[in-house]
Amino acid sequence: MQQKGKLGKIIFNNSENGYTVAILDADDGSFRIAGSFAEPRTGASYKLEGEFTIHKKYGEQFSFTSYEEVMPEGEDAILEFLEAGNIRGIGPKTAKLLVEAFGEETLTVIEEAPERLLSISGIGPKSLAKISESFGESREFAAVSLELRELGIEMSEAVKIYKIYGTDSVSVVKDNPYILAEDIRGINFDKADKLASRLGIEPESSVRIESGIRFCLRDWAVSGSTLMPEERLVDEVAEVLDVSRDKVRESLRDMIFAGELEEDSVDDIPVIYLYGYYHAEQRVAHALRRIKEANAHPIRGEFDHLIEGAEENIRRRDAGVSLSTEQIEAVKSCLDNNISIITGGPGTGKTTIINTLVKIFEFLDMSFALAAPTGRAAKRMEEASGVPAMTIHRMLEFVWSDDEEILTFGRDEENPLEQDVIIVDEASMIDLMLMDGLLKAVKDGTRLIFTGDADQLPPVGAGNVLKDMIASEFIPVTRLREIHRQEEDSGIVSASHQINDGEYPEQVSGNGFYIIGKNGEEEILEAIKDYMGGRLERAFDFIGSSADIQVLTPTKRGVLGAPNLNSILQDVINPADDDETELKVGARTFRIGDKVMQLRNNYSAEWRTDYFKTEGEGIFNGDMGVVEEINIGDKSMTVRMDDRIVTYAGEMFEEIDLAYAITVHKSQGSEFPAVIIPAYSFAPMLMTRNLLYTAVTRGKRLVIIVGDARRVAQMIANDEGDERYTGLAYRLRVLDGGIL
Repeated sequence: MQQKGKLGKIIFNNSENGYTVAILDADDGSFRIAGSFAEPRTGASYKLEGEFTIHKKYGEQFSFTSYEEVMPEGEDAILEFLEAGNIRGIGPKTAKLLVEAFGEETLTVIEEAPERLLSISGIGPKSLAKISESFGESREFAAVSLELRELGIEMSEAVKIYKIYGTDSVSVVKDNPYILAEDIRGINFDKADKLASRLGIEPESSVRIESGIRFCLRDWAVSGSTLMPEERLVDEVAEVLDVSRDKVRESLRDMIFAGELEEDSVDDIPVIYLYGYYHAEQRVAHALRRIKEANAHPIRGEFDHLIEGAEENIRRRDAGVSLSTEQIEAVKSCLDNNISIITGGPGTGKTTIINTLVKIFEFLDMSFALAAPTGRAAKRMEEASGVPAMTIHRMLEFVWSDDEEILTFGRDEENPLEQDVIIVDEASMIDLMLMDGLLKAVKDGTRLIFTGDADQLPPVGAGNVLKDMIASEFIPVTRLREIHRQEEDSGIVSASHQINDGEYPEQVSGNGFYIIGKNGEEEILEAIKDYMGGRLERAFDFIGSSADIQVLTPTKRGVLGAPNLNSILQDVINPADDDETELKVGARTFRIGDKVMQLRNNYSAEWRTDYFKTEGEGIFNGDMGVVEEINIGDKSMTVRMDDRIVTYAGEMFEEIDLAYAITVHKSQGSEFPAVIIPAYSFAPMLMTRNLLYTAVTRGKRLVIIVGDARRVAQMIANDEGDERYTGLAYRLRVLDGGIL
């Protein structure tokens, strides 16, 4: 079915895939449309192919699968089209001059004889180039999208492809359709493989097998592995592609010979790396040895006297502080070695050790920096120590290039960090690539101290750096096992240690840790709604509001997944109000007062503090905030993230979501006054001890597990965690033996 009309109000547009919801003004009335545009233009005329459907929330709408932009005819229509700003470089004033000069031939002149525009006042060579480029894009996309559609590519995917490859889109796709799985978000290997089959690429062709090898290695990297055992890689690729193992080996040899992959051996097992991870792992290992063996800034004074002085200084702020024997040994290790690791669970005193070290370095007039992988972890570090802390990215003075889409650090081998000491907290969250960037910037003679809980979830990115460093026995490690006296009554601390030891946690009334038995997803959901709806605030006087309570769920899917919980809890905590403005973005609705979270790193996003006292760039995966203002006119909203204020508009909405419920993985590095954890039958990979342990340790005053006690026991019994293949521990052991 075909519909023709002029595009009116644009309700929603996803700039990544072009998905748009808008109003089409046709001759017989206006109606809602939904589909993908390369660049929707208000006031432009379109012919749409599709059909009328019934949306469960919005009713009837015309869902289109393809479109053609129809150039306006007649002076009035052309003027209206140009005045709407549909062509970059032409505003209302210039539009009138153009139509006055060229009349009904205006668009023909722009397309076929653009040099004639130079006769118009205000149009010079630069603006002419901009006008020609803008007008040409829409005409080019029409031709490109038609050919891509003929190849079986959906319009939303065609938009993404065109945004990356432009006029070369069709030739790129035909030459190697598998590149789409690497470059285009939302196009997986299976889709690219089906497209390749339609294009006649043979199942055993080298381009298909090499693509399958890259796919499997990247898939494992997404799951955290920096390498794959060669035999496992060959078996997996052969199974995925349904080809012989010999064919896979042949392609593997070609890729290694070409330098695209690296072959090595870890613990006498042949392994295969993607090029970047292999060399990053090598650099990290050699950098750790370099820092360990350098001549560090000497420590003046006896360690015992320095520790006693620091302890006395801390007592002025916290009278109950008294270092245990193992804490004293941890501090001495940090003073005595160039690189040190302090690891332990909650309540074992890592923060007290950091504070003691800070006081000692201040007394010795040694410069130091405190850093953590996330903004929230850095803030907690700063609050606990009383001295400034920052994210690792900010300490390394990150620079993001929009043109090249790459991240670089201002601090590196050529411009290292100047501090005598660097203390990094929450080190379990540091992936291989971030560690590579950090160590490049650490100069010889600097003391490097890592603190963290090695039993928590590993980092989101590839690698398992903290565990590998500990396992290598190359770096001095202090393991804290003793729970501090001031925290020995905390049920959360006790429960977390019991879980980590594989024991079902004891529950004592009033100690802050509870397991509430509920059967089935709906019953668990109702309990969570009840707790978040005011029950916990009434029962525990330390909870100021629902903002103090965080739901941590293992999954994104199903009734108890983060998206569904957020939709439901928003209506419980911050329901719609006719007097309050709200902003609809696709299937989501944002309201003033909503708790929200940044979903991925955006290095170029701008922020400011109150009254523009400070401005900067960069917001990061896991940053949380509250919606303070909504502007319906320009479809934007203002979010306060601690002391930073960020404005979201356009494609940035793809990076933010409600955060009444978040996944356990997203909670790493954070701490909340109260935590609620649903326990049900989730995917096997999520039913693990370290995931439950991580969730419980996020709670500061109150943790409630709601669900099936059998599932809690099942998670505690499963100590396998996620399977990661890494080589850093091996490389450090080899370096320690002097072989490399």
